[in-house]
Amino acid sequence: MAKTQTQKIKIKLVGSIIGASPAQKKVVAALGLKKLNQIVEHMPSATIMGMVNKVSHLVKVVEE
Repeated sequence: MAKTQTQKIKIKLVGSIIGASPAQKKVVAALGLKKLNQIVEHMPSATIMGMVNKVSHLVKVVEE
């Protein structure tokens, strides 16, 4: 039986949320990001990718 490898994406907060709108602050918080340069891992679902697109100027998808 073959194991399926689950690929996770790493999302890094690269921009400050100080000047962001309240909706953008909620999206960043929902992604689990609190500090600048913090990296979180998520499964690449449609919901997560939509959140990343919503705040694309504040976050970056990194590959390590």
